[in-house]
Amino acid sequence: MVLVTAMIVGLYLVGRAVAEPFVIDLGDPASYRDDWGGPSLAGVLAVHCGPGLLALGLMVAAVRRRSARARASAGDPRRGW
Repeated sequence: MVLVTAMIVGLYLVGRAVAEPFVIDLGDPASYRDDWGGPSLAGVLAVHCGPGLLALGLMVAAVRRRSARARASAGDPRRGW
């Protein structure tokens, strides 16, 4: 249950990271000045996109680890006895 909740939160953060550059007007500082991380664009993008990038990295690492474990156990000759 915890893993499912973590994946849902992670997918939300990734979606938010993807959407953020389209939600604010990158050329108009007034559109993001009062956002978290403001008044600089770098701060706003770090606060709004950073957690999504971190979540994406953790999810990719978890999937790669799980698939590596599955490949290792599939090659185990004692499996299935």
